[in-house]
Amino acid sequence: MQWKGSLLLLLAAFIWGTTFVAQMTGMEGLGPFTYASSRFLLGTLFLAGLWYATRQKRAARKAAGKYQPGWRVGIGAGCIMFLASSLQQVAMVYTTAGKTAFITALYIVLVPIAAHFLLHQCVQFWNWLGALLAVIGLYLLSIHGAVVLNIGDVIVFVSALFWTAHILYIGHFAGSSDVIELSLMQIVVVALGSVLAMLLWETPQLAAIGAAWFSIFYGGVLSAGVAFTLQIIGQQYTPPATASLLMSFEGVFGVSGSCIILGEVMSPAQVLGCVLMFSGIIVTQLGALLQEYRQRGARES
Repeated sequence: MQWKGSLLLLLAAFIWGTTFVAQMTGMEGLGPFTYASSRFLLGTLFLAGLWYATRQKRAARKAAGKYQPGWRVGIGAGCIMFLASSLQQVAMVYTTAGKTAFITALYIVLVPIAAHFLLHQCVQFWNWLGALLAVIGLYLLSIHGAVVLNIGDVIVFVSALFWTAHILYIGHFAGSSDVIELSLMQIVVVALGSVLAMLLWETPQLAAIGAAWFSIFYGGVLSAGVAFTLQIIGQQYTPPATASLLMSFEGVFGVSGSCIILGEVMSPAQVLGCVLMFSGIIVTQLGALLQEYRQRGARES
């Protein structure tokens, strides 16, 4: 089942990557919390409809004694995700989209480090090798010219720490919670936090929100509603270190989306970066297949 989880995480990464373009265009006339409030409220409506549509399946699982509620886990995930996404959104006011993508995706390295030293999980050699290739590739993909750090970059790095915590948290609880309930409650918490921050620090304009309707729709339904649900399902079958590497591919999809939608052109360094990131994923997946083959041979012998 790990390959199915990997495909779901790659699909989520595709949605998140193309959402970077929507975020940048959507924030041209909106404050970061106004944009976040709009997209996560829309995501809440989408997931609430999905939760209602699946009520009969949930009732059947309850009757069979297989139902595990996801509300409480979702609240914790939502709190972590609110801090991560809000810091990332604010940072994009002060730094570039490329640096935001690169620094955010440092969770490729932070997740296996945290899993090894904090959770005492065994992280295989190919996970480290794949993460190293991906970090180098993402640097080539995202950073251009001299690197000058600013306050936005510091904020993004703090958000990367919270994204790391979010990946580990979901990896720990996803298999024991109702997926739709967990995803819904997570997005509800983020939406409420974003609305509160918007009312405190921004002055929302309905005309500006209406003008950014497509960016809000894409970021709300597809990114908040669909992609984060795919993450929860995918992490049920994928170790955190591998999951973080797969989800980091949003950087490749983000640059590709910029080329297709905004007409940007990839440089040779960016092409090499994409190749290295893809190589990192291949190394990790082949390592997992090799381990599964060895374990199967050991059981048969």
